[in-house]
Amino acid sequence: MKTLLLIVVAIVAVVVLLVLIMLAIGSRLNPSHVAARAIRLHRSPGDVYAIVRDFENSSKWRSDVKNVEMLGTVDGHLRFREHGSNGTVTYEVIDDIAGRRLVTRIVDWDLGYSGSWEYLLAPVSDGTVLTITERGEVSNPLFRFMSRYVFGQTSTIDTYLKSLARHFGESGIPGDPADIK
Repeated sequence: MKTLLLIVVAIVAVVVLLVLIMLAIGSRLNPSHVAARAIRLHRSPGDVYAIVRDFENSSKWRSDVKNVEMLGTVDGHLRFREHGSNGTVTYEVIDDIAGRRLVTRIVDWDLGYSGSWEYLLAPVSDGTVLTITERGEVSNPLFRFMSRYVFGQTSTIDTYLKSLARHFGESGIPGDPADIK
């Protein structure tokens, strides 16, 4: 019994130590980051934009989204709320140039993270290169550590781009924007 208790105490101590180390490292990381990924799709910029901009129906092609509520316009910006594997997040559209550029921003302030996504659609000879640039801020030091060293700061963008490619029946692989032309 005494040995079992020592093992449990040792395991708890190791877990606490690991969390403290992650918090210490996370607190030293810059809360702000910029991450960008791109994908080449064999569709016109207009076709890609139409799907990306149709927030209400994104749950039909994004496995990480259960449903989307359209919230109307607030202060001149269209708002929508996604319910999905990353929780519930409210966004607003802050720039929208059909077929060329779309910018959405997180409205919620209590998530431990915030930021915006800029979608740039560039026509190429056989379709479109879609580049998503995330300008984010992770206020929680533990989340900051996890996003930097465990999940990767581009994982959500990559998941989005892969889902979009699958929706179009393609197997495009996201990459660094400088490498996808």
